Amino acid sequence: MELILLQKVVNLGGLGDKVRVKPGYGRNYLIPYGKAVPATAANIAAFEARRAEYEAKAKALLSGAEGRKARLDGVAVTLAANASPEGKLYGSVTARDIAEALSAAGHPVQKAEILLTAPIRALGEYEVTVHLHAEVEATVKVQVKAEA
Repeated sequence: MELILLQKVVNLGGLGDKVRVKPGYGRNYLIPYGKAVPATAANIAAFEARRAEYEAKAKALLSGAEGRKARLDGVAVTLAANASPEGKLYGSVTARDIAEALSAAGHPVQKAEILLTAPIRALGEYEVTVHLHAEVEATVKVQVKAEA
């Protein structure tokens, strides 16, 4: 399936690139989320006519993400969790918990923007990556302490 990208997609291409992807990826993700359109003659002509508008929108999104990164870099949040005396959590700290803590601290973040390789299951301090844009990532510190 051939598509024209309307914005930068990680590991795929940038704005205006004509890419070939598997049909499921295109139909289920790229097209519904407005990241691409099918590469038909009419869509190519429409894209070229509106290229400046798409580039301005991409630039605005990038500058907004860079602004959020400046505010988020170095932010530290503390989460209290139920833990055993050895320091292992009875549950786990997930991306949702981190997003809620950051939002409560005045830094609105979506759960999908938090990149965790695995849930946090022990007490301690962790560095967590927040994916704000295809080109912009911020790092926040999450400290997990035992509940009193």
